[in-house]
Amino acid sequence: RSVNNLRKVSNQGTFIRRINETSQERWNNPKQEDEMEYLLAIYGDEKAQANIPPEQQAAGMQEWFKYDETLRKSVKVVSGNGLQPTSSASTVRFKNGKMVTSDGPFAETKEQLGGYYLIDAKDLDEAISWAGKMPNLPGGGSAEVRPVWTFKP
Repeated sequence: RSVNNLRKVSNQGTFIRRINETSQERWNNPKQEDEMEYLLAIYGDEKAQANIPPEQQAAGMQEWFKYDETLRKSVKVVSGNGLQPTSSASTVRFKNGKMVTSDGPFAETKEQLGGYYLIDAKDLDEAISWAGKMPNLPGGGSAEVRPVWTFKP
């Protein structure tokens, strides 16, 4: 078996893992740009969101449902979900060689990660374009677009 042989499993360029390929080899050979996945991280102010009247929150969710539907019709959405509030988070660290957990997020910030989409876009420009259409932006939220370093399975 040759370590250099890949077996193509689709026209989109998806390959199965080489038999003897190490994690380091996969790190050195990420997906090509035309196959990139992008994380669209959705940020907002949890405290401000909690003070919005329920009917306005419902209207905001309708905007998200429209965005979600349009996004899914236009690009491959690998995954997308909202996150529970930061008060439900746990932070894990090692201290003096032992695992330590604490309630809540690691750092206090003005904006909190509230959800994400993982999309398969043709390039960074397309991913940024979709992030720019998120309904939370006009109200002061933000979106972070980050290419995903996908290791070949």
